[in-house]
Amino acid sequence: MSRIVVAGGAGFLGSHLCDYLIARGDSVVCLDDLSTGSRDNVAHLLDSPRFSLVVGDVSEKVELDANTKVDAVCNLASPASPPAYLERPLETLAVGSEGTRRLLELALAHEARFLMASTSEVYGDPLVHPQRESYHGNVDPTGPRSVYDEAKRFAESMTMAMHRYRGVDVTIARIFNTYGPRLAPGDGRVVSNFISQALRGEPLTVYGDGSQTRSLCYVDDEIAGLVALLDSSLIGPVNIGSPDERTILELAHTVLELSGSDSPITFEPLPTDDPVRRCPDITLATSELGWFPIVGLRDGITRTMEYLAPRVRAS
Repeated sequence: MSRIVVAGGAGFLGSHLCDYLIARGDSVVCLDDLSTGSRDNVAHLLDSPRFSLVVGDVSEKVELDANTKVDAVCNLASPASPPAYLERPLETLAVGSEGTRRLLELALAHEARFLMASTSEVYGDPLVHPQRESYHGNVDPTGPRSVYDEAKRFAESMTMAMHRYRGVDVTIARIFNTYGPRLAPGDGRVVSNFISQALRGEPLTVYGDGSQTRSLCYVDDEIAGLVALLDSSLIGPVNIGSPDERTILELAHTVLELSGSDSPITFEPLPTDDPVRRCPDITLATSELGWFPIVGLRDGITRTMEYLAPRVRAS
């Protein structure tokens, strides 16, 4: 049994990571300021003696019980959907910089392993396809999305500096688009947007002509990959995502088919810096971790729709 700190543990991905760790017998300290996470996401864990929720902003302080021994620190603390980080640009930059530093200092003090949950956004609008870890990316450092992209790039740099110069045991995961239960209805991510619009009978909003691609990984697969990386000795970065590349228009039609909705599709201008293609090369994760996603898109969309349907009706 290990004691693991999960920063951002009440968020979409973080709460699923807490579930996984508790289920396998670990103890979890969930740190979250609940700005984009939700207490509801971890409500079912609150009665567990191996789970505790500490509400606070890791950009300002990281305080744990002095008697708490920590074996691992997982940094998932950040807004993740475009509307969320565009509404909180300075907070997003702060959690990627000062928040990451404070969590690394916690790992250093406890000689704990540190998992940095980075993102495929560090590749920007990639000129290499599929994206492999050795690709340095094509990011606009002054564009509107840069508050998230550069926060994560800086967090990776901070993580490696603490590894090289302070000896912290680290690993970096580059997470690609992930979906599943606990996405909020219409939270700005493409899957939840499309499902919410389809269930309400509203037009599905496709930006650009819909030919841009995303590779969508179901949340259970994503968490299995993150835990495999945490438990390994790899430093990374390591791509954790699905190589099943689909166009946005194809995704829209899949949601319409599975929902039985007759909603039309409407087209809007492509947002600034929106990547044209996105697909991970997961050779490293497969060869070194034995990990690859197993949940197919249609199955994953169906499960996500079952979760979102009552919440869409209630909203």
